[in-house]
Amino acid sequence: MSNRKVVVVGAGNAGLCAALSAREQGASVIVLECAPEEERGGNSRFTAGAIRIAYEGVEDLKELMPDLSAQEIETTDFGSYTEAEFFDDMARVSEYRSDPDLVDLLVKRSMETLLWMREKGVRFVPIYGRQAFKVGGRFKFWGGLTVEAWGGGPGLVDALYLATKRAGIEVLYGARALALIQNDGEVRGVSIRRSGKTFDIIGDAVVLASGGFEANTEWRTRYLGPGWDLAKVRGSRFNTGDGIRMGLEAGAMPYGNWSGCHAVGWDRNAPDFGDLSVGDGFQKHSYPFGIMINARGERFVDEGADFRNYTYAKYGGEVLKQPGQFAWQIFDSKVAHLLRDEYRIREVTKVIAGDLEGLLEKLDGVDASRARRTVDAYNAAVCTDINFNPNIKDGRGTAGLSLPKSNWANRIDEAPFMAYAITCGITFTFGGLRVDNQARVLNMEQTPIPGLYGAGELVGGLFYFNYPGGTGLTSGAVFGRIAGASSGKFSAVQGS
Repeated sequence: MSNRKVVVVGAGNAGLCAALSAREQGASVIVLECAPEEERGGNSRFTAGAIRIAYEGVEDLKELMPDLSAQEIETTDFGSYTEAEFFDDMARVSEYRSDPDLVDLLVKRSMETLLWMREKGVRFVPIYGRQAFKVGGRFKFWGGLTVEAWGGGPGLVDALYLATKRAGIEVLYGARALALIQNDGEVRGVSIRRSGKTFDIIGDAVVLASGGFEANTEWRTRYLGPGWDLAKVRGSRFNTGDGIRMGLEAGAMPYGNWSGCHAVGWDRNAPDFGDLSVGDGFQKHSYPFGIMINARGERFVDEGADFRNYTYAKYGGEVLKQPGQFAWQIFDSKVAHLLRDEYRIREVTKVIAGDLEGLLEKLDGVDASRARRTVDAYNAAVCTDINFNPNIKDGRGTAGLSLPKSNWANRIDEAPFMAYAITCGITFTFGGLRVDNQARVLNMEQTPIPGLYGAGELVGGLFYFNYPGGTGLTSGAVFGRIAGASSGKFSAVQGS
């Protein structure tokens, strides 16, 4: 093995893709993982494994998923999701603030990166159940999201770790990075603390892939604003912003939506940090098929504004703004079969009743009489002359309400009735470091800091205000692969 060394900080999807890519360049690679081995994988391990890619049609998907059966192809409308559509979605949900150069890389390299991951042993499958409903005997995918890693986030992480082991890449667990080592402005390694001792790991290049600052209560309050200290953390307790801090201390330019984050509806009684035994099961993402009410018994968002993919990452923040930082999602039996699997886990805050009055009385912390008036007004406003179709934005909305529901509106009138209590669960923060198209970290003069690269959640400039579902893993893989290749090539030059 070469003596040329690339040091990767963080061992989630982005970090492992970077490590594998750097190894392809002939570099010796060491990965620093702050977590113990049993909690390895960063936020990637807590995800459901959905990955957004651009594709022209089913032939592209067959190349990525050769296990697709003839029956699956016959009974499924996979449609297409072109590069232009992906780019437009990124622009639209970020209110046209996303860095177009970074988005261009993300979009155009999405499919080729997943094909590269498949060569490394990662398997992909269609994301049935959560992204396709059966209507008229055929499944139809919606919202631009068709693919997930086999085995979800844990399956993705396990496959990547197996690939790193085959490639001879060393992973150091319980290794907290403290500071970057610089020599005349060049990054030449990382100071770490492990087992109570501090020492340096010297290398030719460093890739920062250690996540955002979502698990840092103080930083959340400082940058996201008052109240964000009260949010639950969906994923790893180790994503405290250390990589971002080290980059800034080394002169990196802060970039992106530092006051923004990905935050979703999360079970009200979930633990403060992610639970690996439950994974992403605490999320509650079927709200487009019901209504959400707060402690005052009032609706506060348009639950049917768009496909879940395009609203779920911002609605967690809306829940956090409500009195007591909670809400209840209400459904009736007509839509019970459409609720995602996470509504059926054991660890769920749920009430059920045979009549609406009884259900509303059971909603902890809610003004029941006001809630009844809200539900009655909603029921009266539903436009029942439009057919309900969960696979498209069906236009079945409400009329006459000050806060409309734009799609998938059904009266809540068939027993049994059920409700689920949620709060805000933060996934990752949007602010980070500025990188160029080679994933080189840029300084305040927007020139590369020699030997320093970035990937994953700490890349700023991609997401603002909101987020298209499944894009995080894509970004981690795409920029991880780029950062690994760039750092490996830089290391080769250093060693020559």
